[in-house]
Amino acid sequence: MRPEEVGLPAGAGVRRTPGLRREELAALAGVSVDYYIRLERGREANPSPAVVDALGRALRLRGDGYERLHELAELAAGRVSELPACSDHTVRESVLRMLESVRPLPAYVVSRHNRVLAANPPGRRLLPGLWDWPEDQRNLTRYLFLHPVGRTLYDPWEENVALSVAHLRAVAGADPDDPELTALVGELVLKSPEFARLWERYDVCERGGGQKTFQHPKAGPMTLTYEVMRLARTGGQRMVVYQAAPGTPDEEAMSRLDAADTAAAADARPESVPSGCRPEAAAEPCLACAQTPAHA
Repeated sequence: MRPEEVGLPAGAGVRRTPGLRREELAALAGVSVDYYIRLERGREANPSPAVVDALGRALRLRGDGYERLHELAELAAGRVSELPACSDHTVRESVLRMLESVRPLPAYVVSRHNRVLAANPPGRRLLPGLWDWPEDQRNLTRYLFLHPVGRTLYDPWEENVALSVAHLRAVAGADPDDPELTALVGELVLKSPEFARLWERYDVCERGGGQKTFQHPKAGPMTLTYEVMRLARTGGQRMVVYQAAPGTPDEEAMSRLDAADTAAAADARPESVPSGCRPEAAAEPCLACAQTPAHA
């Protein structure tokens, strides 16, 4: 942000770094330079909501960025509990059952670092190639930048990677010393110039849902809406569920993600039911006739 963009004169002299000087930002926020420096250096940890609002307006923050500034102020003041140093990577049994219950909708659970912890079958097929990686490497942000399929799956790729990096920036704001996050960011900065560029933008974003277009190598092109649900008492786990508008080509393409399991189940059913078996009965194996329907 340059001075002329906020109605300030450019001033004399060469700026050592781009952006506003401390005194300019303090003036825009209506606080003294000394007070702003104390805030910046952590010596003042309890700014009032009015001051945080003023800083947000001065920085022209909107939406997620504005909310994130308030969250960080609350965290610094000790009014909210800090996130645990490490996310819990164990997914509750009830959540695993929920993943299965939403089929044929693709769904998966991610940690606060975007590591994929669990998925139902269509959710696994939505992200081809991710499951070839070791379990501790199955991170959506890593997949977007470093996996060849991840770089072609999302359309537009640039928009999706920007959102993914902005989410990690939000996590870093709450816990900058998180070892898992530090390792992930260090790896991606070294291996991906695109990630390094986006990381330096300091954008923050927490998406609760939206729409994504996929160029899926097997299911074909499809545009799906998605919802993100935070899971309580998990250290930041989120469940992501995708769906398509009913009766559309998108729904048809999405249904192909679950079709393999459906076809396998159909192949497992006997073509004819032996005498004495009821096909409408519970689907436990019949020990007498070695078929799926229960024996009468």
